[in-house]
Amino acid sequence: MPVGLEAAPATDRALQVLSVLAQHREPLSALELSAATGLAKSTLYRQIATLRRWGFVMEVDGRYGPGPASVELASGFDANSRLVQCARADMQSLSRLSSESVALVAVLNERAVCLEMVDSVQSLRCSFDKGRSVPLRDGASAKCLLAHLPEAARSSALDRLGLSAAERMAREAELSAIRERGHALSSGEVDVGVWGVSVPLLDAQRQLLGAITLMAPTLRSTGREAAFVHMTLVSAARIARALQSF
Repeated sequence: MPVGLEAAPATDRALQVLSVLAQHREPLSALELSAATGLAKSTLYRQIATLRRWGFVMEVDGRYGPGPASVELASGFDANSRLVQCARADMQSLSRLSSESVALVAVLNERAVCLEMVDSVQSLRCSFDKGRSVPLRDGASAKCLLAHLPEAARSSALDRLGLSAAERMAREAELSAIRERGHALSSGEVDVGVWGVSVPLLDAQRQLLGAITLMAPTLRSTGREAAFVHMTLVSAARIARALQSF
């Protein structure tokens, strides 16, 4: 939580409440929300009242979750996001070619959030839902995004991971290697039995826009890793070109 949020403008406090609710998969009690945001209950209830009035928060049995207005926001984002629009067709092609799941991820509040998901048609598939976010710590998606953040943002995100000096040095070396080879790999780091490759999407100035991640059960990825990496690199290059000409 940002330092001094209790004294921040009301809009910042309200957005902090929304951000915390969006990161959790289940409704939260006022006590849980207060602990997660650092807001006093009196302040928290004022923010909740305003957000409920506008439909961004709803209450069920004393617990709070995103309200129906959040759906409108999500729909508007899908319709207007240049990144999602440019990526969608190539994501679908990559999923068909590999028969695996493909995600479009980006950085939001020092977390990796899934903006779009194309699920594998196979019955055994990887579960990473659209809208879900994870810390920038483990897994191909998180490490790929973290590796390609601007130096100051990357350093700030690393500070929040609570790594020892030795762990910090090892992680920085790993991120440097990811930038050099142009993709991140992981196996079982977030979900047991899941392999992944993530490739950054960069603009013409080499600034990070997001990343494309292909995920597969380890039992299907074994022996096909090189092919999956190549497919994902090609798809990411196509999306990057589309973004530059959009």
